[in-house]
Amino acid sequence: MLNDYLPIIILFVLATAMGFLVIVIGTVFGPRRPSSRKAAPYESGMIPYGPGTRRLSVRYYLVAVLFILFDIETVFFLPWAVVFRQLGWFALLEMLVFVGILLIGFVYVWKKGALEWE
Repeated sequence: MLNDYLPIIILFVLATAMGFLVIVIGTVFGPRRPSSRKAAPYESGMIPYGPGTRRLSVRYYLVAVLFILFDIETVFFLPWAVVFRQLGWFALLEMLVFVGILLIGFVYVWKKGALEWE
């Protein structure tokens, strides 16, 4: 049983080792000539003004969380679609209930105005 996972383990170990190796080689052999000009923040060729972090509206975070929520929910459609014929009518009914719950949540969010961007 463990032999089935051996290629994946080897690939993971090699990828991790290669990542560390590239970082170490870049650190050891890379150019190191720090200066105050190189350490200065740079943005589009202009000297930045103001703080680097700006306060964002709560609506931005709300839309982002809702996008992630509804986007992740759609991931459940693929496994269902692959085995749909084997599952039968019960799976169709369950998926209709799932989509109905998603639709109710979407309509609720829409009616609350959470998707409006000002």
